[in-house]
Amino acid sequence: MAGLDAFTDVLDYPMYVVTAADGDGDGDGGRRAGCLVGFASQCSIDPPRFMVWLSRANHTYTVARTATHLAVHALRDDQKRTAELFGSRTGDDTDKFEHLAWSRSPHAPAPVLDDAAAWFLGRIEGQADGGDHVGFLLAPVDGSRPGGPERPPLLLLSDVLDLTPGHPA
Repeated sequence: MAGLDAFTDVLDYPMYVVTAADGDGDGDGGRRAGCLVGFASQCSIDPPRFMVWLSRANHTYTVARTATHLAVHALRDDQKRTAELFGSRTGDDTDKFEHLAWSRSPHAPAPVLDDAAAWFLGRIEGQADGGDHVGFLLAPVDGSRPGGPERPPLLLLSDVLDLTPGHPA
Protein backbone atom coordinates (compact mmCIF):
# COMPACT_ATOMS: atom_id res chain seq x y z
CA MET A 1 0.00 0.00 0.00
CA ALA A 2 2.98 2.33 0.53
CA GLY A 3 3.31 2.82 -3.24
CA LEU A 4 -0.32 3.88 -3.57
CA ASP A 5 -0.10 6.12 -0.49
CA ALA A 6 2.79 8.03 -2.08
CA PHE A 7 0.50 8.77 -5.03
CA THR A 8 -2.78 9.45 -3.22
CA ASP A 9 -1.16 11.64 -0.54
CA VAL A 10 -0.72 14.40 -3.15
CA LEU A 11 -4.36 14.30 -4.31
CA ASP A 12 -7.00 16.75 -3.06
CA TYR A 13 -10.21 15.71 -4.75
CA PRO A 14 -13.83 16.88 -4.31
CA MET A 15 -16.01 15.31 -1.67
CA TYR A 16 -19.60 14.34 -2.45
CA VAL A 17 -22.72 13.47 -0.50
CA VAL A 18 -24.39 10.43 -2.02
CA THR A 19 -28.00 9.68 -1.09
CA ALA A 20 -30.18 6.66 -1.67
CA ALA A 21 -33.66 5.40 -0.89
CA ASP A 22 -35.30 2.05 -1.23
CA GLY A 23 -39.07 1.59 -1.41
CA ASP A 24 -40.68 5.03 -1.47
CA GLY A 25 -37.95 6.58 0.72
CA ASP A 26 -40.36 8.66 2.81
CA GLY A 27 -40.16 6.51 5.91
CA ASP A 28 -43.38 4.59 5.15
CA GLY A 29 -42.05 1.31 3.82
CA GLY A 30 -38.76 2.73 2.61
CA ARG A 31 -35.40 3.75 4.01
CA ARG A 32 -33.35 6.77 3.04
CA ALA A 33 -29.63 7.18 3.65
CA GLY A 34 -26.68 9.32 2.71
CA CYS A 35 -22.95 9.46 3.25
CA LEU A 36 -19.86 11.51 2.48
CA VAL A 37 -17.88 10.02 -0.42
CA GLY A 38 -14.45 10.79 -1.78
CA PHE A 39 -14.10 7.88 -4.18
CA ALA A 40 -16.11 9.01 -7.22
CA SER A 41 -15.52 10.11 -10.78
CA GLN A 42 -16.99 10.51 -14.21
CA CYS A 43 -15.90 7.40 -16.08
CA SER A 44 -17.44 7.78 -19.57
CA ILE A 45 -18.34 10.65 -21.87
CA ASP A 46 -20.47 8.77 -24.38
CA PRO A 47 -22.61 7.41 -22.92
CA PRO A 48 -22.25 9.65 -19.86
CA ARG A 49 -21.46 7.56 -16.78
CA PHE A 50 -20.27 8.26 -13.24
CA MET A 51 -18.89 5.75 -10.73
CA VAL A 52 -19.33 6.21 -7.00
CA TRP A 53 -17.76 3.88 -4.44
CA LEU A 54 -19.54 3.10 -1.16
CA SER A 55 -17.95 1.42 1.85
CA ARG A 56 -19.43 -1.98 2.67
CA ALA A 57 -19.39 -0.88 6.36
CA ASN A 58 -21.60 2.13 5.62
CA HIS A 59 -25.36 2.21 6.27
CA THR A 60 -25.85 3.94 2.91
CA TYR A 61 -24.39 0.89 1.16
CA THR A 62 -27.10 -1.33 2.69
CA VAL A 63 -29.80 0.97 1.32
CA ALA A 64 -28.08 1.47 -2.05
CA ARG A 65 -27.92 -2.29 -2.68
CA THR A 66 -31.70 -2.34 -3.20
CA ALA A 67 -32.13 1.17 -4.63
CA THR A 68 -32.66 1.90 -8.31
CA HIS A 69 -31.01 5.35 -8.27
CA LEU A 70 -28.44 7.34 -6.30
CA ALA A 71 -28.20 11.12 -6.02
CA VAL A 72 -24.69 12.61 -6.06
CA HIS A 73 -24.17 16.09 -4.62
CA ALA A 74 -21.15 18.39 -4.95
CA LEU A 75 -20.73 20.56 -1.87
CA ARG A 76 -19.44 24.11 -1.70
CA ASP A 77 -16.39 24.78 0.47
CA ASP A 78 -18.64 26.49 3.06
CA GLN A 79 -20.71 23.31 3.60
CA LYS A 80 -18.44 21.51 6.04
CA ARG A 81 -21.33 21.10 8.52
CA THR A 82 -23.25 19.13 5.88
CA ALA A 83 -20.12 17.06 5.21
CA GLU A 84 -19.75 16.44 8.94
CA LEU A 85 -23.38 15.31 9.24
CA PHE A 86 -23.05 12.84 6.35
CA GLY A 87 -19.48 11.81 7.14
CA SER A 88 -19.34 11.64 10.95
CA ARG A 89 -22.80 10.29 11.78
CA THR A 90 -24.21 6.92 10.86
CA GLY A 91 -27.67 6.36 9.46
CA ASP A 92 -27.88 3.32 11.72
CA ASP A 93 -28.92 5.68 14.53
CA THR A 94 -29.39 9.15 12.95
CA ASP A 95 -31.95 10.56 10.52
CA LYS A 96 -29.58 12.81 8.60
CA PHE A 97 -32.43 14.40 6.65
CA GLU A 98 -34.50 15.49 9.65
CA HIS A 99 -33.09 19.04 9.82
CA LEU A 100 -32.08 19.55 6.17
CA ALA A 101 -33.99 20.97 3.24
CA TRP A 102 -34.33 18.21 0.66
CA SER A 103 -36.70 17.10 -2.04
CA ARG A 104 -37.17 14.27 -4.46
CA SER A 105 -36.64 14.16 -8.16
CA PRO A 106 -39.76 13.03 -10.02
CA HIS A 107 -37.63 10.17 -11.40
CA ALA A 108 -36.78 8.32 -8.15
CA PRO A 109 -37.12 8.48 -4.36
CA ALA A 110 -33.44 9.30 -3.66
CA PRO A 111 -33.26 12.49 -1.53
CA VAL A 112 -31.86 15.58 -3.27
CA LEU A 113 -30.22 18.16 -1.00
CA ASP A 114 -31.65 21.59 -1.82
CA ASP A 115 -28.46 23.47 -0.84
CA ALA A 116 -25.90 21.51 -2.90
CA ALA A 117 -23.59 23.33 -5.33
CA ALA A 118 -24.77 20.86 -7.98
CA TRP A 119 -26.35 17.43 -8.05
CA PHE A 120 -27.37 14.67 -10.40
CA LEU A 121 -29.57 11.64 -10.06
CA GLY A 122 -28.19 8.48 -11.61
CA ARG A 123 -29.87 5.18 -12.44
CA ILE A 124 -27.76 2.31 -11.11
CA GLU A 125 -26.51 0.43 -14.17
CA GLY A 126 -24.25 -2.01 -12.35
CA GLN A 127 -21.99 -2.69 -9.39
CA ALA A 128 -18.30 -3.58 -9.14
CA ASP A 129 -16.49 -5.22 -6.25
CA GLY A 130 -13.60 -3.04 -5.18
CA GLY A 131 -12.63 -4.79 -1.93
CA ASP A 132 -13.91 -2.86 1.09
CA HIS A 133 -15.90 -0.58 -1.27
CA VAL A 134 -18.45 -1.37 -3.97
CA GLY A 135 -18.67 0.76 -7.09
CA PHE A 136 -22.06 1.85 -8.38
CA LEU A 137 -22.10 2.74 -12.08
CA LEU A 138 -24.61 5.54 -12.64
CA ALA A 139 -26.37 6.76 -15.78
CA PRO A 140 -27.58 10.35 -15.23
CA VAL A 141 -31.33 10.95 -15.53
CA ASP A 142 -31.74 14.35 -13.84
CA GLY A 143 -29.58 17.10 -12.36
CA SER A 144 -29.21 20.75 -11.49
CA ARG A 145 -26.88 23.56 -10.50
CA PRO A 146 -29.15 25.47 -8.10
CA GLY A 147 -26.63 28.26 -7.52
CA GLY A 148 -26.48 29.34 -11.15
CA PRO A 149 -23.84 29.08 -13.88
CA GLU A 150 -20.84 30.23 -11.80
CA ARG A 151 -18.52 27.51 -10.52
CA PRO A 152 -18.28 27.83 -6.72
CA PRO A 153 -15.23 26.58 -4.80
CA LEU A 154 -15.94 22.98 -3.80
CA LEU A 155 -15.37 21.12 -0.56
CA LEU A 156 -12.20 19.06 -0.91
CA LEU A 157 -10.60 16.14 0.89
CA SER A 158 -8.22 18.52 2.71
CA ASP A 159 -11.26 20.31 4.17
CA VAL A 160 -12.56 17.16 5.89
CA LEU A 161 -9.43 15.30 6.97
CA ASP A 162 -10.27 16.09 10.61
CA LEU A 163 -13.66 14.30 10.47
CA THR A 164 -14.05 10.94 12.21
CA PRO A 165 -16.07 8.47 10.12
CA GLY A 166 -19.50 7.71 11.56
CA HIS A 167 -19.84 4.16 10.33
CA PRO A 168 -18.31 1.21 12.19
CA ALA A 169 -14.85 0.07 11.13
